[in-house]
Amino acid sequence: MTIRKYTPPPSAGRPAATDRGNLMSRPAPPARSAEAAPRALHESGTAPARPAPTLRRVAGPTETMRLNKRMAERGICSRREADDWITKGWVKVNGQVAEMGMQVKPSDRIEVDKQAEGQQANRVTILLNKPMGYVSGQAEDGHEPAVTLFTPQNRWRDDNARFFFHPSQLRGLAPAGRLDIDSVGLLVLTQDGRVARQLIGEDSTMEKEYLVRVSLGDVTTNVQAVFPPAQIARLRHGLSLDGQPLKPAQVDWQNPEQLRFVLTEGKKRQIRRMCELVGLKVVGLKRIRIGQITLGQLPTGQWRYLGEHERF
Repeated sequence: MTIRKYTPPPSAGRPAATDRGNLMSRPAPPARSAEAAPRALHESGTAPARPAPTLRRVAGPTETMRLNKRMAERGICSRREADDWITKGWVKVNGQVAEMGMQVKPSDRIEVDKQAEGQQANRVTILLNKPMGYVSGQAEDGHEPAVTLFTPQNRWRDDNARFFFHPSQLRGLAPAGRLDIDSVGLLVLTQDGRVARQLIGEDSTMEKEYLVRVSLGDVTTNVQAVFPPAQIARLRHGLSLDGQPLKPAQVDWQNPEQLRFVLTEGKKRQIRRMCELVGLKVVGLKRIRIGQITLGQLPTGQWRYLGEHERF
Protein backbone atom coordinates (compact mmCIF):
# COMPACT_ATOMS: atom_id res chain seq x y z
CA MET A 1 0.00 0.00 0.00
CA THR A 2 1.45 3.35 -1.05
CA ILE A 3 1.19 5.90 1.76
CA ARG A 4 1.00 9.65 1.47
CA LYS A 5 1.99 11.68 4.51
CA TYR A 6 -0.58 14.32 5.35
CA THR A 7 0.77 17.83 5.78
CA PRO A 8 -1.70 20.36 7.22
CA PRO A 9 -2.35 23.28 4.81
CA PRO A 10 -0.60 26.59 5.55
CA SER A 11 -2.59 29.17 7.44
CA ALA A 12 -1.76 31.91 4.94
CA GLY A 13 -4.48 33.42 2.76
CA ARG A 14 -6.81 31.34 0.61
CA PRO A 15 -6.34 31.19 -3.13
CA ALA A 16 -8.56 33.52 -5.10
CA ALA A 17 -11.56 32.16 -6.97
CA THR A 18 -11.45 32.20 -10.75
CA ASP A 19 -15.04 33.37 -11.22
CA ARG A 20 -15.64 36.42 -9.07
CA GLY A 21 -18.16 38.07 -11.39
CA ASN A 22 -19.05 41.64 -10.41
CA LEU A 23 -18.61 41.19 -6.68
CA MET A 24 -18.19 44.41 -4.78
CA SER A 25 -15.15 45.03 -2.61
CA ARG A 26 -15.16 43.05 0.57
CA PRO A 27 -15.72 45.17 3.72
CA ALA A 28 -13.12 45.47 6.44
CA PRO A 29 -13.51 43.10 9.42
CA PRO A 30 -15.63 44.43 12.30
CA ALA A 31 -13.97 46.38 15.09
CA ARG A 32 -13.04 44.63 18.31
CA SER A 33 -15.72 44.52 20.96
CA ALA A 34 -15.79 47.33 23.47
CA GLU A 35 -15.99 44.81 26.30
CA ALA A 36 -12.24 44.23 26.10
CA ALA A 37 -11.38 47.33 28.19
CA PRO A 38 -13.81 46.59 31.08
CA ARG A 39 -12.52 43.02 31.22
CA ALA A 40 -8.95 44.30 31.58
CA LEU A 41 -10.03 46.54 34.47
CA HIS A 42 -11.67 43.58 36.16
CA GLU A 43 -8.50 41.52 35.87
CA SER A 44 -6.51 44.31 37.53
CA GLY A 45 -9.00 44.48 40.40
CA THR A 46 -10.12 48.06 39.80
CA ALA A 47 -13.65 47.36 38.54
CA PRO A 48 -16.56 45.14 39.62
CA ALA A 49 -16.45 41.54 38.51
CA ARG A 50 -18.16 40.72 35.21
CA PRO A 51 -18.99 37.30 33.78
CA ALA A 52 -16.08 35.88 31.83
CA PRO A 53 -16.67 35.45 28.07
CA THR A 54 -17.31 31.98 26.73
CA LEU A 55 -14.13 30.70 25.11
CA ARG A 56 -13.78 27.89 22.62
CA ARG A 57 -12.02 24.91 24.16
CA VAL A 58 -8.67 24.08 22.54
CA ALA A 59 -7.28 20.57 22.78
CA GLY A 60 -4.05 20.24 24.75
CA PRO A 61 -0.97 18.36 23.49
CA THR A 62 -2.00 15.13 25.24
CA GLU A 63 -5.77 15.35 24.77
CA THR A 64 -7.28 12.62 22.62
CA MET A 65 -10.04 12.72 20.01
CA ARG A 66 -11.69 10.17 17.76
CA LEU A 67 -9.64 9.67 14.60
CA ASN A 68 -12.46 10.52 12.19
CA LYS A 69 -13.11 13.83 13.98
CA ARG A 70 -9.40 14.69 14.01
CA MET A 71 -9.18 14.02 10.25
CA ALA A 72 -12.18 16.26 9.61
CA GLU A 73 -10.72 19.05 11.76
CA ARG A 74 -7.47 18.92 9.80
CA GLY A 75 -9.41 19.20 6.55
CA ILE A 76 -8.31 15.79 5.25
CA CYS A 77 -11.87 14.58 4.64
CA SER A 78 -15.31 14.43 6.24
CA ARG A 79 -16.02 12.11 9.18
CA ARG A 80 -18.04 9.81 6.95
CA GLU A 81 -15.19 9.61 4.44
CA ALA A 82 -12.74 8.96 7.26
CA ASP A 83 -14.80 6.01 8.50
CA ASP A 84 -14.93 4.60 4.97
CA TRP A 85 -11.17 4.94 4.52
CA ILE A 86 -10.44 3.42 7.93
CA THR A 87 -12.68 0.44 7.09
CA LYS A 88 -10.74 -0.05 3.83
CA GLY A 89 -7.38 0.11 5.62
CA TRP A 90 -6.38 3.33 3.88
CA VAL A 91 -5.42 5.20 7.08
CA LYS A 92 -2.36 4.78 9.28
CA VAL A 93 -1.56 6.44 12.60
CA ASN A 94 2.12 6.60 13.52
CA GLY A 95 2.83 3.96 10.90
CA GLN A 96 0.19 1.47 12.09
CA VAL A 97 -3.06 0.65 10.26
CA ALA A 98 -5.84 2.56 12.04
CA GLU A 99 -8.84 0.95 13.71
CA MET A 100 -12.38 2.26 13.70
CA GLY A 101 -13.14 4.47 16.70
CA MET A 102 -9.55 4.81 17.88
CA GLN A 103 -8.46 7.88 19.81
CA VAL A 104 -5.54 10.05 18.66
CA LYS A 105 -3.51 12.91 20.11
CA PRO A 106 -2.72 16.16 18.26
CA SER A 107 0.89 15.03 17.92
CA ASP A 108 -0.01 11.71 16.23
CA ARG A 109 1.03 11.33 12.59
CA ILE A 110 -1.91 10.54 10.27
CA GLU A 111 -1.23 9.14 6.79
CA VAL A 112 -3.69 8.19 4.05
CA ASP A 113 -3.30 5.92 1.05
CA LYS A 114 -3.16 7.42 -2.45
CA GLN A 115 -6.29 5.44 -3.32
CA ALA A 116 -8.20 7.69 -0.93
CA GLU A 117 -6.76 10.77 -2.59
CA GLY A 118 -7.86 9.48 -6.01
CA GLN A 119 -11.37 8.73 -4.79
CA GLN A 120 -11.65 12.20 -3.29
CA ALA A 121 -10.43 13.91 -6.48
CA ASN A 122 -13.34 12.42 -8.42
CA ARG A 123 -15.99 13.88 -6.13
CA VAL A 124 -17.77 16.86 -7.62
CA THR A 125 -19.27 20.10 -6.37
CA ILE A 126 -22.04 21.70 -8.42
CA LEU A 127 -22.97 25.39 -8.58
CA LEU A 128 -26.61 25.80 -9.58
CA ASN A 129 -28.64 28.93 -10.30
CA LYS A 130 -31.83 27.71 -8.62
CA PRO A 131 -35.10 28.97 -10.10
CA MET A 132 -38.18 29.71 -8.03
CA GLY A 133 -40.40 26.71 -7.29
CA TYR A 134 -37.68 24.16 -6.52
CA VAL A 135 -36.80 22.99 -3.01
CA SER A 136 -33.19 22.65 -1.92
CA GLY A 137 -33.47 19.17 -0.41
CA GLN A 138 -35.95 16.33 -0.78
CA ALA A 139 -39.20 16.75 -2.70
CA GLU A 140 -42.04 18.21 -0.63
CA ASP A 141 -45.61 19.35 -1.26
CA GLY A 142 -45.37 18.37 -4.91
CA HIS A 143 -42.30 20.52 -5.56
CA GLU A 144 -39.23 18.97 -7.17
CA PRO A 145 -35.79 19.07 -5.54
CA ALA A 146 -33.16 21.26 -7.17
CA VAL A 147 -30.94 18.21 -7.83
CA THR A 148 -33.32 17.18 -10.64
CA LEU A 149 -31.84 20.08 -12.65
CA PHE A 150 -28.44 18.36 -12.60
CA THR A 151 -28.63 16.86 -16.09
CA PRO A 152 -26.26 17.03 -19.08
CA GLN A 153 -28.77 19.23 -20.93
CA ASN A 154 -28.72 21.87 -18.17
CA ARG A 155 -24.94 22.23 -17.97
CA TRP A 156 -23.84 25.79 -18.77
CA ARG A 157 -22.17 25.82 -22.16
CA ASP A 158 -19.45 28.18 -20.88
CA ASP A 159 -18.39 25.76 -18.13
CA ASN A 160 -14.79 24.78 -18.87
CA ALA A 161 -14.17 22.51 -15.87
CA ARG A 162 -12.33 19.25 -16.58
CA PHE A 163 -15.23 17.07 -15.39
CA PHE A 164 -17.61 15.19 -17.66
CA PHE A 165 -21.13 14.44 -16.51
CA HIS A 166 -21.71 10.88 -15.29
CA PRO A 167 -24.73 9.45 -13.45
CA SER A 168 -22.42 8.33 -10.63
CA GLN A 169 -22.00 11.99 -9.71
CA LEU A 170 -25.58 11.94 -8.43
CA ARG A 171 -24.61 9.43 -5.77
CA GLY A 172 -24.32 11.25 -2.45
CA LEU A 173 -24.86 14.64 -4.09
CA ALA A 174 -26.51 16.83 -1.45
CA PRO A 175 -27.18 20.55 -0.91
CA ALA A 176 -24.64 22.37 1.27
CA GLY A 177 -27.10 24.85 2.68
CA ARG A 178 -30.69 25.78 1.93
CA LEU A 179 -32.40 28.22 -0.39
CA ASP A 180 -36.15 28.65 0.11
CA ILE A 181 -38.62 27.49 -2.51
CA ASP A 182 -39.53 31.12 -3.30
CA SER A 183 -35.89 32.27 -3.42
CA VAL A 184 -33.50 32.07 -6.35
CA GLY A 185 -29.78 32.14 -7.01
CA LEU A 186 -26.63 30.29 -6.02
CA LEU A 187 -27.12 26.82 -4.54
CA VAL A 188 -24.23 24.44 -3.88
CA LEU A 189 -24.63 20.67 -4.28
CA THR A 190 -21.65 18.52 -3.35
CA GLN A 191 -20.34 14.97 -2.92
CA ASP A 192 -17.37 16.31 -0.96
CA GLY A 193 -17.74 16.27 2.81
CA ARG A 194 -14.96 18.82 3.19
CA VAL A 195 -16.95 21.36 1.18
CA ALA A 196 -20.13 20.65 3.16
CA ARG A 197 -18.31 21.12 6.45
CA GLN A 198 -16.75 24.37 5.25
CA LEU A 199 -20.11 25.80 4.18
CA ILE A 200 -22.55 24.47 6.79
CA GLY A 201 -20.45 22.94 9.58
CA GLU A 202 -21.30 23.97 13.12
CA ASP A 203 -18.25 26.25 13.28
CA SER A 204 -18.69 27.71 9.78
CA THR A 205 -18.57 31.50 9.39
CA MET A 206 -18.80 31.48 5.59
CA GLU A 207 -20.23 34.70 4.16
CA LYS A 208 -23.38 34.45 2.03
CA GLU A 209 -24.54 37.51 0.07
CA TYR A 210 -28.12 38.25 -1.01
CA LEU A 211 -30.01 40.90 -2.96
CA VAL A 212 -33.43 41.43 -1.36
CA ARG A 213 -36.27 43.44 -2.89
CA VAL A 214 -38.64 44.78 -0.22
CA SER A 215 -41.85 46.75 0.28
CA LEU A 216 -43.17 48.67 3.30
CA GLY A 217 -46.94 48.44 3.62
CA ASP A 218 -48.37 49.92 0.42
CA VAL A 219 -45.03 51.46 -0.51
CA THR A 220 -43.33 49.47 -3.28
CA THR A 221 -41.12 52.17 -4.83
CA ASN A 222 -38.45 54.31 -3.17
CA VAL A 223 -38.85 52.32 0.05
CA GLN A 224 -35.53 53.69 1.26
CA ALA A 225 -37.01 57.20 1.56
CA VAL A 226 -39.67 56.14 4.09
CA PHE A 227 -37.83 53.41 5.99
CA PRO A 228 -36.22 54.67 9.25
CA PRO A 229 -32.40 54.40 9.38
CA ALA A 230 -32.72 53.12 12.96
CA GLN A 231 -34.44 50.01 11.62
CA ILE A 232 -31.53 49.35 9.26
CA ALA A 233 -29.31 49.43 12.35
CA ARG A 234 -31.55 46.76 13.94
CA LEU A 235 -31.22 44.57 10.86
CA ARG A 236 -27.44 44.83 11.18
CA HIS A 237 -27.43 43.83 14.84
CA GLY A 238 -30.00 43.56 17.59
CA LEU A 239 -32.64 41.12 16.34
CA SER A 240 -33.38 37.65 17.71
CA LEU A 241 -35.02 34.59 16.15
CA ASP A 242 -36.26 31.52 18.00
CA GLY A 243 -35.13 33.08 21.27
CA GLN A 244 -31.51 33.41 20.09
CA PRO A 245 -29.75 36.69 19.21
CA LEU A 246 -28.57 36.82 15.60
CA LYS A 247 -24.96 37.37 14.63
CA PRO A 248 -24.07 40.80 13.24
CA ALA A 249 -24.93 41.17 9.54
CA GLN A 250 -24.00 43.62 6.80
CA VAL A 251 -27.15 45.32 5.53
CA ASP A 252 -27.16 48.29 3.12
CA TRP A 253 -29.41 49.78 0.47
CA GLN A 254 -28.40 48.58 -3.00
CA ASN A 255 -31.02 50.82 -4.61
CA PRO A 256 -34.23 52.47 -3.28
CA GLU A 257 -36.19 49.18 -3.38
CA GLN A 258 -33.45 46.62 -2.77
CA LEU A 259 -31.28 45.72 0.21
CA ARG A 260 -27.98 43.87 0.20
CA PHE A 261 -27.51 41.35 3.04
CA VAL A 262 -24.30 39.54 3.97
CA LEU A 263 -24.83 36.84 6.60
CA THR A 264 -22.50 34.37 8.33
CA GLU A 265 -25.28 32.10 9.61
CA GLY A 266 -28.26 30.43 8.00
CA LYS A 267 -31.40 30.04 10.07
CA LYS A 268 -34.58 28.92 8.32
CA ARG A 269 -36.05 31.77 6.25
CA GLN A 270 -33.78 34.11 8.20
CA ILE A 271 -33.82 37.18 5.95
CA ARG A 272 -37.59 37.08 5.46
CA ARG A 273 -38.17 36.80 9.20
CA MET A 274 -35.66 39.57 9.96
CA CYS A 275 -37.45 41.87 7.55
CA GLU A 276 -40.83 41.05 9.09
CA LEU A 277 -39.51 42.11 12.51
CA VAL A 278 -38.85 45.64 11.20
CA GLY A 279 -42.04 45.94 9.15
CA LEU A 280 -40.65 45.06 5.71
CA LYS A 281 -42.01 42.45 3.32
CA VAL A 282 -39.63 40.53 1.07
CA VAL A 283 -40.92 40.43 -2.51
CA GLY A 284 -37.80 38.94 -4.07
CA LEU A 285 -34.63 37.27 -2.77
CA LYS A 286 -31.56 36.18 -4.72
CA ARG A 287 -28.30 34.71 -3.39
CA ILE A 288 -25.35 35.97 -5.42
CA ARG A 289 -22.28 34.85 -3.46
CA ILE A 290 -21.00 32.18 -1.07
CA GLY A 291 -17.52 32.93 0.24
CA GLN A 292 -15.40 33.81 -2.80
CA ILE A 293 -17.68 32.06 -5.30
CA THR A 294 -20.16 34.29 -7.13
CA LEU A 295 -23.19 33.49 -9.23
CA GLY A 296 -21.72 35.52 -12.07
CA GLN A 297 -23.33 34.97 -15.48
CA LEU A 298 -24.65 31.47 -14.74
CA PRO A 299 -28.14 31.34 -16.34
CA THR A 300 -31.24 30.49 -14.31
CA GLY A 301 -31.87 26.73 -14.12
CA GLN A 302 -28.36 25.86 -15.31
CA TRP A 303 -25.30 24.58 -13.44
CA ARG A 304 -21.55 24.32 -13.64
CA TYR A 305 -18.83 22.41 -11.82
CA LEU A 306 -16.71 24.06 -9.13
CA GLY A 307 -13.35 24.40 -10.87
CA GLU A 308 -10.27 22.55 -9.67
CA HIS A 309 -8.57 25.77 -8.57
CA GLU A 310 -11.66 27.53 -7.17
CA ARG A 311 -12.07 27.88 -3.42
CA PHE A 312 -14.92 29.12 -1.29
